[in-house]
Amino acid sequence: MADLVTRLSAVLPDGAVLTDPDLLRVHQRDEADLVPYGMPAVVVRPRSTAEVVAVVKVAAEAGVPVVPQGARTGLAGAANAIDGAVVLSTVAMDRIVEIDPVNRYAVVQPGVVNAALAAAVAAEGLRYPPDPGSWESSTIGGNVATNAGGMCCVKYGVTAEYVLGLEVVLASGEVLRTGRRTAKGVAGYDLTKLFVGSEGTLGVITEVVVGLRPAADTSLTLIALFPTTAAAGAAVAAISSGGFAPSLLELLDQTHLKAIEALRPMGLRTDARALLLAAVDTGSRAAQDLAELEAVCAAAGALEVFAATDEVEAAELLRARRLAHPAMEKFAADTYPEGSGGIIVDDIAVPRTALAAMLDGIEKIAAEYALPIGVVGHAGDGNLHPNIVVDRLDPDSVARGRGAFDEIMRLGLGLGGTCTGEHGVGLLKKDWLAQEIGPVGIAVHRAIKAALDPTGLLNPGKVV
Repeated sequence: MADLVTRLSAVLPDGAVLTDPDLLRVHQRDEADLVPYGMPAVVVRPRSTAEVVAVVKVAAEAGVPVVPQGARTGLAGAANAIDGAVVLSTVAMDRIVEIDPVNRYAVVQPGVVNAALAAAVAAEGLRYPPDPGSWESSTIGGNVATNAGGMCCVKYGVTAEYVLGLEVVLASGEVLRTGRRTAKGVAGYDLTKLFVGSEGTLGVITEVVVGLRPAADTSLTLIALFPTTAAAGAAVAAISSGGFAPSLLELLDQTHLKAIEALRPMGLRTDARALLLAAVDTGSRAAQDLAELEAVCAAAGALEVFAATDEVEAAELLRARRLAHPAMEKFAADTYPEGSGGIIVDDIAVPRTALAAMLDGIEKIAAEYALPIGVVGHAGDGNLHPNIVVDRLDPDSVARGRGAFDEIMRLGLGLGGTCTGEHGVGLLKKDWLAQEIGPVGIAVHRAIKAALDPTGLLNPGKVV
């Protein structure tokens, strides 16, 4: 390994090769709990495509695997290191190369933080819609690698819909450019989409061309409180069947409401079993559209419905939703002695028509396995995140947590859903991907991996 470090130091600038044990430990894993990880031999922080090429070539010659990482905010173990690997961190590749307001695209390096891109294009009167919950810290490269979603997906879609082109360093060290910068283009196989969501297993993304949209129009926000999570699910189905197009439609169950209120008191009504947070950004029609959503929620049995009085209150409600994950982390730490609480985060998506059944089923699974399970999700597109709270120090608790995870997966697939709506497969859901896509699907995945990475150099053990 000393020789590996020497060779990497020879092709990278000073400060780009990290071997300090504390820094290596920091880069062992992403935010996925209870997923295995190893100790990397070295962490490198290249700043250019040429430096990434140099790293990949050195690693290939040494027969050492490369694990690409972004900000490590993922929740499926896709960025977890393996023992002796080279961790290739893209956080230093953080330049916004170009913003073209006429053709409505931006060219960015993978280490650009989502929120930084959003601010930069807003100055040009434009918008980059994908907004994962970790948008203030997650990077565009990581968002692309996992095909991240977010709270505005219900109207604006996931990351893949905004990726026009990529620059990717292949396992061979060759540089591939995919896609286009035109408004239309259908030449050849869609190689761009192949790499979106591939979690660093097919190549290292070094540049991204993203499509932009005009800035959002006037937005209004409401909250609806329900006596059951299933009633909230029924309201979502009614909103969808009614032809409404909210820009945001989020669900928080009672466990999350209590956890958020404990983390940051906001006066949330914690006696409700579920809360729907909805928004419309239809400008002059927003008030009427919001009133119609209020009526739908009331008809579905809402205990209370109220609209935010101004933009400040609306921003606070959105902030409460973004606090869901840290609030559950604190809840888990407080639930078990000595802060030994952990969270297994699920990420299923089901048809909107199955949302109520899915929510009912999760409640039954929580009771069966005698574990707290809080549910938060992008209800408007059927994407739910059950948070299974376990005691890391109790093998029985962990076993029950894994059992509950599997039951939720089984239920979601049985309702016509998918094992991951936006977090990706990583290590956490490999077995469930196999069940979802079947043996032929797995064979095709492996054939693509073998064609692009025949030696298994890139992020081995992830996805398939």
